[in-house]
Amino acid sequence: MENIKYKMVITDLDGTLLNNNREVSLNDMKSLYWLGDNEVIRVIATGRNFYSTTKVLKSNFPIDYLIFSSGAGIFDWKKQRLLYSQELPKSEVESIVRVLTENNVDFMIHEPVPNNHQFIYSKNNHNNPDFDRRINVYKEFATEYNSYSQCNSASQLLVVFPNDIDLFNQLKNQFSNIKIIRTTSPLDGDSIWMEIFPKTVSKGQGIDWLCNRLNIKQTETISVGNDYNDIDMLEYTAEKYVVSNAPKDLKERFPVCKSNQNNGFTSAVDLFFDFM
Repeated sequence: MENIKYKMVITDLDGTLLNNNREVSLNDMKSLYWLGDNEVIRVIATGRNFYSTTKVLKSNFPIDYLIFSSGAGIFDWKKQRLLYSQELPKSEVESIVRVLTENNVDFMIHEPVPNNHQFIYSKNNHNNPDFDRRINVYKEFATEYNSYSQCNSASQLLVVFPNDIDLFNQLKNQFSNIKIIRTTSPLDGDSIWMEIFPKTVSKGQGIDWLCNRLNIKQTETISVGNDYNDIDMLEYTAEKYVVSNAPKDLKERFPVCKSNQNNGFTSAVDLFFDFM
C-alpha cells in the first residue's frame, strides 16, 4: 500500500462505468477487483436514487461506498448500511414549489432518503415526453400533486425541461441558498433535468465527507465522469477524467479517456496504477 499514491477512485455510473447496455465490461470489473485487492477505496457517485441503483448493481458488486442521489445519501456497500443523508425542510420545499408553480414547469418532489424513489408530481405542460416517461418508469411510486398540504420535507425536487439552457438558467436565477445541479436525462439523453437539493449536497461534497471519515487526502483521489452533475466531483479530486462520450464542453474542460463503450473507466485509472 505504501507504493500506491492514490487511495480512492470514484466513478459515475450511467454513461461512465455502465456501457450503453447498462452493463459493466469485464475489463472494468477486473479493474474494480484489482483496486479492492490493493486496498484502494472504490466509490460510485451517481445521480440515481438508492432504489434505482440496486436495480443495476447487486449487493456483492465490487465497490466499498455508494454516493447516491448526487450526494444526498452515502451508503456503506460492504456493510449494507446508510451512513449519511440530507433533506430539505418542509418550509423550504413549500417555497420552492411556489416558484416552480408560478413558472408553470413540470416537477417532482422526492421523499427523504432512503425512500426517495417515491415522489409526488405536478404536470403543467402537455408536451413533455421525458417527464411522462419518468412517471411511467416509477408509476408504482408516483402520486399526483394536489395542494401545498402534500408538501413535507424532501430529499430533492426534480424539474424536467426540453434541452433549453436559457430556460434552465432563467429558472435557476430565481433561487438562492439551495444547490441546483444540471443533469442530462438518462431516459432520452437530451432533456435537461434540474435537480434541487440542500445547499450542501453534491457529489464533490459527498466525496469530501467520505475522505474525512476515512482519513484520505484530497490529493489521493481520482474521479471519472461523463455529465454536468459530475462537475463538482471532477473539480474536487486530484486527478480527473471524462469519458469520450461526454458533452463537448466538458471534454474541453477536463482530460478525456476512452468511452463507456470501450472500458473508459479502466483506461483512466490504468494511467495511475500498475495493473497486473
